[in-house]
Amino acid sequence: MLELITFGVLTGFVSGYFGVGGGMVLVPMLLYYGFDMKQAVSISITQMVFSSVYGSFLNLKKTVWVLKDGLILGIGGFIGGLQSGFIVSSVTTEFLEYLFISLIAFAIIRVFISNVHLEQDQETKSKFTLLFIGFIIGMLAMSIGIGGSIMLTPVLLGFMKYNLKTATSLSLFFVVFSSIAGFISMSYNGQMLLTQGVIVGIASLLGVYFGIKLKHITHIASYKRYILILYVLILAAMVNKSIF
Repeated sequence: MLELITFGVLTGFVSGYFGVGGGMVLVPMLLYYGFDMKQAVSISITQMVFSSVYGSFLNLKKTVWVLKDGLILGIGGFIGGLQSGFIVSSVTTEFLEYLFISLIAFAIIRVFISNVHLEQDQETKSKFTLLFIGFIIGMLAMSIGIGGSIMLTPVLLGFMKYNLKTATSLSLFFVVFSSIAGFISMSYNGQMLLTQGVIVGIASLLGVYFGIKLKHITHIASYKRYILILYVLILAAMVNKSIF
């Protein structure tokens, strides 16, 4: 119980600060704690519902772009996330672990080469493009127990020309939709560990609050470095757990 609460607070802080669902942190911790990949995915998805809803509520006070473009991304993510229960039931644990590793590696490369100082958020974005991006990322992300922000942030930053902090806020809002869809799909397919997920989720709310507070006072260049450090640490942990 105490370990799950600790995991929740830590995951919530990472979720709020980096604009992520928290799964890329929580899943490795749960794997080291003794859960298998599919159990870790189910707990992670439940936690993400808590942290993403609360975190997005706090972010909405800062920027209306979270609501405007986030709704389109979120609808796509919700539709894609509904496919996750079928995917998890159809593939092996090893496949999910290697998919997780590949997506983190992609995110590291995209964030590293992107210009975080872009200020083109006011440009009109293609609604179809945002919807399609949301669908693909929602489908893949929920299948490995992450909200999708680790994939969505690099795409928004590198291809859609949002600045970094706006991209992370949009990504967390996206997680609201993808995680709820993933929760529905996983529950329907009998994959959920509800009690453990709720414990971690409630504990994460405290971490989310302080994470978002710190995010808004961090210089954007430093913020990029911290994101890259987080991604590299998660990649190293997953490679060590899955391969060695």
